[in-house]
Amino acid sequence: MRALLILYMTAAATGANPGLGLGTRDAAAIYGIYTAFVYLLALPGGWLADRFWGARNTVFAGGCIIAAGHFSMAAPLLGLPEIPSFVLGLTLIVAGTGLLKPNISAMVGDLYPEGGGRRDAGFSIFYMGINLGGMFGPLLCGLLAENFNWHWGFSLAGFGMVLGLIQYKRGARHLGDAGRRPAHPVTAGRKPAPVLPLILAIFLGMTIALGGAAAGGFVITLGTVAAWLGSAVIGVAAIYFAYLFFWAGLSGDEKKRLWVIVWLFVLAALFWSGFEQAGSSLNLFAYTLTDRSVLGWEMPASWLQSINPLFIIAMAPIFGTAWTWAARRNADPSIAMKFALGLIALSAGFFVIAWGAANTSPENPASPAWLVVTYFLHTVGELFLSPVGLSAMTKLAPRGRVGQMMGVWFIAAALGNLIAGLVAGSLEDLSPDALFWDVAMFTGAAGLIALLASPLVRRLSVNTR
Repeated sequence: MRALLILYMTAAATGANPGLGLGTRDAAAIYGIYTAFVYLLALPGGWLADRFWGARNTVFAGGCIIAAGHFSMAAPLLGLPEIPSFVLGLTLIVAGTGLLKPNISAMVGDLYPEGGGRRDAGFSIFYMGINLGGMFGPLLCGLLAENFNWHWGFSLAGFGMVLGLIQYKRGARHLGDAGRRPAHPVTAGRKPAPVLPLILAIFLGMTIALGGAAAGGFVITLGTVAAWLGSAVIGVAAIYFAYLFFWAGLSGDEKKRLWVIVWLFVLAALFWSGFEQAGSSLNLFAYTLTDRSVLGWEMPASWLQSINPLFIIAMAPIFGTAWTWAARRNADPSIAMKFALGLIALSAGFFVIAWGAANTSPENPASPAWLVVTYFLHTVGELFLSPVGLSAMTKLAPRGRVGQMMGVWFIAAALGNLIAGLVAGSLEDLSPDALFWDVAMFTGAAGLIALLASPLVRRLSVNTR
């Protein structure tokens, strides 16, 4: 979906392979709202598994719902209406991913209760598997979607999920008791919090917003929805941090580390607001202004979305080895320094693509090499920031609040995705090189500020576990 969604929404509504015919601003805002909800609903998804269903059943239910969502988006092949199928499909995919995303990671952790190196190795295998899917998914689904029919691509994603579910059930015997039961089940006689009605209300609101936008003529309303959602996310995060600082009874050292978490939250949101241009503005640049011809055949634009996971597979072991080597020599950069370097690498990637886009036009398209170099630098930034951030949340979290800090990390990603969608919508008013230049300057400035602040942040990170 990251590779196909905005291309499908902006494709002309008429022709041999019709899309939704939306403008860039509409499509980018929908993309931002969709990807933000993927992360936001990981919080109630983890809660349902912990309190009611257990991770194993919740993952299976999530996979079934995701498959149903892709098949719903393919339903126009059977003559069903386009817009309702689209809205229902996105809603189901978001709901299913909220159930699957946090709980499958929790199950990997449960497989290695002793922790240590074996758990790290297990997560490395898991992370490689994710990125193998991220590499092959766009190649297969993108080929069908762009060259034949968008809905064929969506249906192939659904069949892929069905095969994954079959394998998941067949391999269950290897999981032992991991995720079999709720970690903290609701006790008899205790009323659970009204989380399910809240989730349904969120789905209803998202469905109305997306449906209204996709029906056309609601550019301002859609932008307002995205901006309101972003403001709400910021407000919730601010209230939660205020509660921890003033009413949670934290020690002085814990409050110092909490300031570090707040700082990393801001930097992570800024990073993802640039990095997630890959699925929106950079994807549109690949589709409209990149020369994708190979021996007379035009490569699908979505194939370029496979570059990032390919680089991750190649470079993640190198980065892991480098951190271990540096730590043995007491030369490992601080968490704050790694975040700063991640933002600087992201900025460098946008400077590259801004340079490449400066003299392009439909008659004079850019070489794909510009995007390859950009995605290489962005992957370097991701490896500086993303796995380090996950580890940092567990080290810096106040005692007994590790799970909540992981939720904070998801919220930062959701906020970044929302901002990314709003920024990508600027392509309606700005040329691609101007947009990429602005993002490069903004993320570069944030990286330099983070670099200058890193010694102070390191001093606040005292007594980390």
